[in-house]
Amino acid sequence: MEVAVNLELKTLNVKQDITFYNTSTDSLATIVLNDWNNAFSAKNTPLAERFSDEFYRGFHLAKTEERGNTTILNLTNSENLALEWERTDRNPDFIVIRLNQKLAPGEKFDIHLTYIAKIQSDKFTHYGYTQNGGMNLKNCFLSPARYDNHKFTTYNNFNLEDIANASTDYEVEIKVPANYSITTDLNSVSTDTNPSFSTYSFSGINRNDFNLIIEKQNSFRSYNNGSLEVLSDLKAKKLTEIQRAIIINRVTSFANNFIGKYPHQKITISQADYDRNPFYGLNQLPSFFSPFPDEFIFEITFLKTYLNNYLKTSLRLDPRKDNWIYDGIQIFTMMKYMEENHLDKKMLGRLSQMKLFKSYNITNLTFNEQYSYYYMLMARKNLDQPLGDPKNTLIKFNEQIASKYRAGLSLSYLDDYLDQNIVPQSIQEFYNLNKTEQVNRYDFEKILNKNTTKNIDWFFETIIDSRDIIDYKFSNVSRTKDSVQFSIKNKTGIYAPVPVYGLKKNEIVFKEWIEPKTADSVYHFDRKNADKIVLNYNNEVPEYNQRNNWKSLKNLVITERPIKFNFAKDLEDPYYNQILYIPTLTYNYYDGFTPGFRFHNKTILDKPFTFDINPAYSLKAGTISGSSAFSYSQYYRNSTLYNVKYSISENYYHYAPDATYLRLNPMVQFRIREENFRDNRKQLILFRQIIVNREASQFITDNSKPNYSVFNARYMNTKTELINHINFMGDVQFGGNFGKLSGEIEYRHLFENNHRLNLRLYAGSFLYNNTNSDYFSFGLDRPTDYLFDYNFLGRSESTGIFSQQFIMAEGGFKSKLEPSYANKWMTTLNASYAIWDWIEAYGDVGVMKNKHEKEYFAYDSGIRLNFVPDYFELYFPIYSNNGWEISQNKYNEKIRFVITFSPKSLVTLFTRKWF
Repeated sequence: MEVAVNLELKTLNVKQDITFYNTSTDSLATIVLNDWNNAFSAKNTPLAERFSDEFYRGFHLAKTEERGNTTILNLTNSENLALEWERTDRNPDFIVIRLNQKLAPGEKFDIHLTYIAKIQSDKFTHYGYTQNGGMNLKNCFLSPARYDNHKFTTYNNFNLEDIANASTDYEVEIKVPANYSITTDLNSVSTDTNPSFSTYSFSGINRNDFNLIIEKQNSFRSYNNGSLEVLSDLKAKKLTEIQRAIIINRVTSFANNFIGKYPHQKITISQADYDRNPFYGLNQLPSFFSPFPDEFIFEITFLKTYLNNYLKTSLRLDPRKDNWIYDGIQIFTMMKYMEENHLDKKMLGRLSQMKLFKSYNITNLTFNEQYSYYYMLMARKNLDQPLGDPKNTLIKFNEQIASKYRAGLSLSYLDDYLDQNIVPQSIQEFYNLNKTEQVNRYDFEKILNKNTTKNIDWFFETIIDSRDIIDYKFSNVSRTKDSVQFSIKNKTGIYAPVPVYGLKKNEIVFKEWIEPKTADSVYHFDRKNADKIVLNYNNEVPEYNQRNNWKSLKNLVITERPIKFNFAKDLEDPYYNQILYIPTLTYNYYDGFTPGFRFHNKTILDKPFTFDINPAYSLKAGTISGSSAFSYSQYYRNSTLYNVKYSISENYYHYAPDATYLRLNPMVQFRIREENFRDNRKQLILFRQIIVNREASQFITDNSKPNYSVFNARYMNTKTELINHINFMGDVQFGGNFGKLSGEIEYRHLFENNHRLNLRLYAGSFLYNNTNSDYFSFGLDRPTDYLFDYNFLGRSESTGIFSQQFIMAEGGFKSKLEPSYANKWMTTLNASYAIWDWIEAYGDVGVMKNKHEKEYFAYDSGIRLNFVPDYFELYFPIYSNNGWEISQNKYNEKIRFVITFSPKSLVTLFTRKWF
């Protein structure tokens, strides 16, 4: 390649010659070139859709000049004859070249290209042109695609760093302005500099990719241990060059000895590489607070990034289909490195040494033990996926965290079971095989099977290729002074070997692996003075539930798992019944500020049964108040109906200045998802009985019964992502004196001009209505909320600031009109359209019908300031049935607002991209 860099236009002018060798056994009619740079060319590419699916707004809202593309000017053969080629709208990130005649095995074919690569901003993926005027280039050139299993591997760019290039030899000549330098992992051949520009020549043998970093001020430092040059710009606070060099040498030497010699002369380890794949846990801590020394943070940062780049540039696997091998070797190597160099390091560093945190399980975990909790976080949510699934099918949390960590844990599990260093030896053998041929997962499996006499089919069938869960428990335990006897109950029916430990005063006195293949197997072990036996004590097995894994061998046991109280939050401790407590503070107009204490058992990992009790004291009312909830969840692993939740909740607060309400809500919910976990469509069916007892109030004179009960059935179907959001809800209610049916359809769309349209259609009708008030009627601008579903700050207020709180429900009007309620039927349409950024114009129209009255046609319009949709919004009415509201008296009392204080609701704004 001859590349001329234009830093002002953010382009690369490329002249490229490719000699393609057909090393397969097939005759080829086409050749495929990857063109991942062109994935940034439009808002409707597969990459753009991926960004939308993960709620990333930056790409859709970006300026045209911030995006990238590839313009092919010329494509010919060795005889300078034009070749026919195709790039489709559906697959803009690779091109298919049609050959004039088939290319036989062993033959070669020359391709000559001239093209302009417009480079995208680095704010999308950390690669591209930088804000300081340089470039960090990766996957930006046309490159031959991998050929495997009788076909070219054609993958779209999904921002997963899994481009499937063929193994290639490179010769690159690149021209940059004279005051710029280049850092690359290719070998330097020559440099020619004149006052205007510099020309660098590089080469690389047997590469699947390479990095080029162009900077005005070179930020990379070189570390050379004699066999490998490491070029890195990783941030390192308060570390000297000698400290960095020692760490880098320690890591590179360990990888060289544990995996194999790196096949190239140079490797780049950039801050951009780390920012794309950080060590989750460390990167979440604020910069001013860290429980780890700066030296350790740099070490773990460099270790993770080095191993990632080392494996991606060395292994010639299919990086999408066989991604679990990359992840498994990376995390397994990190675990072995920590055992060798930081065996006693805790998950939370120096916090583990503070007396204040001694009772927390999270502070007592070793550094390596944290990996299993990240995986179990998803398994307990029933969101884990098979390790062997292609990388592009994984939801983001699995792709970047849970599946990656579980892959390493799985190799560690197999290593512990096989013993004799078989897994590390097999990794080295696989790595060496990779140097001579293109490999896949089955080569790795063959090597592992060859190196052991044990049958390990269960490892690939259960651990790698399924999402089956493992859960064992003891049964029929008996003991004598010298021996212990027990059988094992397999709760899921999935076979996997498991270790049994004997403990005496929490010290291990024996460890034995067992293989519970039959339900009636009985095991005998020498007791060795053990006072406790534990399955999977060191968490070698990725087991779903460890709370049932141990039995005391003492003569008198008051309780198997004593109660432990912890403040705020903690990880699940399988040896205790944990109760967590934390102060709370809520507010409504009638109770005022309401401090309380919340007692619950919700640890970081989900569990089947949860309780949440929150007694509180209303300062303004001077009375006891609060809430409580109890729930039990059943998860179905192999069904689209993946969760059934049974619950009962209670609330006791004031609904008026002088009156309280007690609300009981027994409920069952059925949650349904698509077979494709990445599909954002979710369905919910719920049945509940709302029982409300209200004290009489002199302020409320609506003739409604103070005590009532309503049966409610509801169906919701939601599919949401950045570009399109559609939600349907059907609702039916039956009370003592009324029955009603309603439905709602909501649609949001973000256009290519970055303007957003919001539409909502609501329709509701009474099946029968024998009430004598509007308490159960449809509300045009504000629901009465007789089910007490909404977080009204002043639910009974008709004047004042609290009456201006707006909740999108029922009619959804923003202007206050008369009549405000419908006791027969109501149909409304709510719409808004973004004028500029978060400023929108809104309009509502509707027809409503009351008994013994004509239909009433309602309308309003105004301006909506949509700061955070559904969480913080302001509505300014302009024109409605009331006339020009903006010119009327007391206009400030007509402004409506949406505000949400619930931390749980706000957190979903940030977590939705992960799950």
